[in-house]
Amino acid sequence: MLAEISRAGFVITAETDNAEVVVINTCGFIAPAQAESLEAIRRAVDCKRHGSVKKVVVAGCLGQRLGPCLHEKVPGIDAVVSLDQRDNIAEIIDGVLSEKKRWTRDDGRGTRLASSLVHHPSSLGFSPPDDRTRLLITPGHWAYLRISEGCDRRCSYCTIPAIRGPFRSKPQELVLAEAAELASAGVREMIVIAQDTTRYGRDLKMKNGLAALVRELEKIDGIEWIRLMYLYPTGIDAELIETIAKSGKIVHYLDVPLQHVSENILKSMRRPENPDLVMSLIEKLRDAMSDIILRTTLMVGFPGETDRDFEELLDFVKWARFDALGCFEFYPESGTVAADMPDQIADEIKKQRFDELMLTQQEIAFEKNKSRIGGELVCLVDSVEAEGPGCGRFYGQAPDIEGNCIIESCSATPGQFIDVKVIDTQDYDLRVRQI
Repeated sequence: MLAEISRAGFVITAETDNAEVVVINTCGFIAPAQAESLEAIRRAVDCKRHGSVKKVVVAGCLGQRLGPCLHEKVPGIDAVVSLDQRDNIAEIIDGVLSEKKRWTRDDGRGTRLASSLVHHPSSLGFSPPDDRTRLLITPGHWAYLRISEGCDRRCSYCTIPAIRGPFRSKPQELVLAEAAELASAGVREMIVIAQDTTRYGRDLKMKNGLAALVRELEKIDGIEWIRLMYLYPTGIDAELIETIAKSGKIVHYLDVPLQHVSENILKSMRRPENPDLVMSLIEKLRDAMSDIILRTTLMVGFPGETDRDFEELLDFVKWARFDALGCFEFYPESGTVAADMPDQIADEIKKQRFDELMLTQQEIAFEKNKSRIGGELVCLVDSVEAEGPGCGRFYGQAPDIEGNCIIESCSATPGQFIDVKVIDTQDYDLRVRQI
């Protein structure tokens, strides 16, 4: 969207209060994300009321999910852009600025609705978008590379299939062209993402699609690190493990969201895993790559989760000793099966379980950090303060998720790879010295 806006001749600013048009790209996945998106929209509408902003345009998943209802929640929005209208963002902005009739109508209450731009999620049948010609908002040396859109899984708690439609792989040639374009612009770390990364290529009749794709990504000059995120556990097969283990560019870091380990809860979640499969997978990954960094995401407080189920999850975390772990409390999302399940868990119990699990993981993470003191790492520099420390990451730290490497007296520049020695820890961060 930024690239389309820029190419249309608009000047992009990060100063919301002084912009003619504010475009808010929203998330609608779970309640906290929705609340954050709504708060951002309300702030922009308040700026509009005070005259510092002319128009407010909302894009992304929350607009797709709520459609016209979003205008009722926050009166004053000028246009809601559906997911399949993303590439028309510049034309839409031009339309709301000039108040062209074909873009907007009046709902009788003074609210300008871009009704032709709001689509019911079931209408999403479009092909995966072409994301070439991007304007990056990440640092210039790393970027996300989306390889598919939507999801065919029917997890009982999840709204993504309803919002983003069925699973659709980007054609491999489009993915590689985008990656080559990013590499030529200076991107050194490519972070491969999708709602379901391991499913890549199945709808295109590709065999072992993800493994085949990353082998092609490796051939692109300039790319040094390829990081794989959101790997569905049942999609991690022997070929993919071997491909990662033998690669010189795919970092030995995997993000494998597991959600739970109790067989009863997994069944209620409509997840195909079981405890034996999950534990076997972790052992296979560590056997193939002794230096692998494993991250997962878990959920507590799912309907029907007993004390015994939670204790099983806690014991699993102690056994698995993940390098990094994120946790969600269950939110009963409207329209999902789980929202109407019996035996909903009280909020205070969810919070208690969340705290206990995260404190258990914190102890593991701090121990693992301390074990690195005295060791040497290769670090990608992200930023350097004037006459101060630098901030970077070794392969086991994904940007904006895990901790960082705080580099003492850093003489490198952002985007450089440097050798460092770990001299201390600072909570989730490592303190390192350039060698």
